Amino acid sequence: MSYETDFYGWTIEQAAALRSGRFTQLDLDNLIEEIESMGRSEKRAVESRLAVLFLHLLKWRYQPERRGKSWKCSIDVQRSRFQKILKENPGLKSQLDGILADAYETARYEAFQETGIDIDAFPVACPWDWAQITDVSYYPE
Repeated sequence: MSYETDFYGWTIEQAAALRSGRFTQLDLDNLIEEIESMGRSEKRAVESRLAVLFLHLLKWRYQPERRGKSWKCSIDVQRSRFQKILKENPGLKSQLDGILADAYETARYEAFQETGIDIDAFPVACPWDWAQITDVSYYPE
């Protein structure tokens, strides 16, 4: 099977070769790329969860008149999913500061786009610390 023409078949073939110890039959270059890609995917998942969380925390803080169950639910769900991904991938903890900065930058821009509030009204750096981000009872006032 070819990685380029039948990815699914290639994955089955590579898994079978690994299970049976036929290491000389492995497509190492593509296996390495796929493993690295899986790690990047987990990192993107954490960043995505945080970006949505930050977006709703910003909207909660800067549009108090529009607070509702859906924003609260989104905040709660994103916190839970973020923590689950992190628990399953503790190796990401060393990269959290960079992930947080990137996620907040995304959320800040999306908050500007969605709310029409001037982007300068939102802090340039994330205004919440890890304790607040992960505290299930914290909602900015």
